[in-house]
Amino acid sequence: MTTLKDVAKKAGLSITQTSRALNDHSDVSAATRERVKEIALTLQYRPNLSARKLVSGRSGLVGLVVPRTKDLASDGLFIEVVSGLSTEFSLRDMQFVLHVTQPEEPIIPVYKRLVGNGAIDGFVLIDPREDDRRAAFLSKAKVPFVVHGRIGPNPKHAYFDIDNEKIFRGITRHLSALGHRRIVLLNGIEDRTYAEARSCGYRHALVDSRIDPSEAIIRSGAMTESFGLISTVDLFSGPEPRPTAIICGSVRIAKGVYQALNALGLSIPRDVSVFAHDDHIAQIQTEAFYPALSVTDAPMRDSWKPLAACLEGAISGAPLSELQVVGPYRTILRQSTAAPCQ
Repeated sequence: MTTLKDVAKKAGLSITQTSRALNDHSDVSAATRERVKEIALTLQYRPNLSARKLVSGRSGLVGLVVPRTKDLASDGLFIEVVSGLSTEFSLRDMQFVLHVTQPEEPIIPVYKRLVGNGAIDGFVLIDPREDDRRAAFLSKAKVPFVVHGRIGPNPKHAYFDIDNEKIFRGITRHLSALGHRRIVLLNGIEDRTYAEARSCGYRHALVDSRIDPSEAIIRSGAMTESFGLISTVDLFSGPEPRPTAIICGSVRIAKGVYQALNALGLSIPRDVSVFAHDDHIAQIQTEAFYPALSVTDAPMRDSWKPLAACLEGAISGAPLSELQVVGPYRTILRQSTAAPCQ
């Protein structure tokens, strides 16, 4: 196995100089750093984690902790999260570690064990809640972390997010401008921060459009086809007046909505307009819906690079202002939305 001494000999440098070049110390010229890295790559040198920890105080390991669920191995979102983050951290010469807890295992003791052994430099937190105990613990322990989303109105942590409140305010205002007054929001799980932001944007848009907030129609649940289907059947099984527009938190929900409306003999958009947020996780082509689905478009895959960059920056001590990133989105209007029939 190639050692640091082998790389140093090939480069004609001391072991200390070689180590500092590989760790991007500023007292080593850029040209030398590049040359040493090329030699290390040619010799297939891999740094010993214990040695790296002694030299830099860092292991190069970052972690993601998730609870085990019965469908975890087949969950497309989970697979994309893990593969995307692993790739991006690998490009930064950092190793990504996945820790899966038992279904009912308390989460904070898990973090305490991982933090206590000093092996992991920082964590990625996904699916944040409004009162997130993981973030509170890591903040108190002064362990770097980055959140996919935001916690609280003035977050003091690194994050990558999209402006969920603005997105859903815009969707709702568009539908109300078309003349819709009874607009449904099929939202995500209630205590998730993104779901709260979306609900906030929806409610604000109702007020903007002079629609009484008491007329808000919100259903919350897992973002699945079955949630969309069951919610739609229930909404249209009650007495009049019926909704004329449905906003879906994901395209998977929208797929269930389409199935339900078709079964009920209702036409899109003549009877009901449908609008969804598309994060490209479900591998469903929204333009292939019939009629083609209007969406706000912000691919989840665009999250992995900034999340990795923000955590790397947090570990390196970069200022918080550089570690809070809001990603772009675009609105694509198609045939699933129109003015309601009079």
